[in-house]
Amino acid sequence: MAAAVFASGGGTNLQALLDNEIENGPYRIVVVISDREAAGALERAEAAGRIARTIEVRGRSSEDVGSETLALLESLSVRVIFLTGYLRLIPSAVVSAYSRRILNIHPALLPDFGGTGMYGQRVHEAVLASGVQVSGATVHYADEEYDTGTIVGQLRVPVLPEDDAPTLAARVLSVEHRLFPAVADHICEALAQGREPGPFSITPSN
Repeated sequence: MAAAVFASGGGTNLQALLDNEIENGPYRIVVVISDREAAGALERAEAAGRIARTIEVRGRSSEDVGSETLALLESLSVRVIFLTGYLRLIPSAVVSAYSRRILNIHPALLPDFGGTGMYGQRVHEAVLASGVQVSGATVHYADEEYDTGTIVGQLRVPVLPEDDAPTLAARVLSVEHRLFPAVADHICEALAQGREPGPFSITPSN
């Protein structure tokens, strides 16, 4: 089925999703959308032969952004959306049209260390400051708030005594690249069969 990826940054999770595609698999990424013209994710999309589009958000109403976004998605028959480091809230019209078909990845174990302003290195700095011994990655359904949707899957990693934010980020990113493609396959297979996705599970390591 046709999938869209929204990204604001370099797009390493986009690349993991692209690498996971197989012939006749459950999804194919047809368009990558960013709020930033210089986003590395757009370069990855073009390199993979996919449509790359910038939809400007600044200075526009959510309704206007939502209308433009929906028009693009509908023109490409997109059925599922993957958010890979997309730093904007999804317009309510898009959330409504794609209810339980928008998946976001977050670099911590939600419901902790999420919400407004919690992205990138800020997340890992907060994890380290808290003193917890375990972190990880979460894939959840996106809604109209940051990081509040129903959790679909998680993978855990240890927080080591010698960690700083960059080393912890690298460890979490490695499991993000396993988790998101696995969840994407799980959800898209269910959608393709016209059924509600069952419980998701993944082994800690391959």
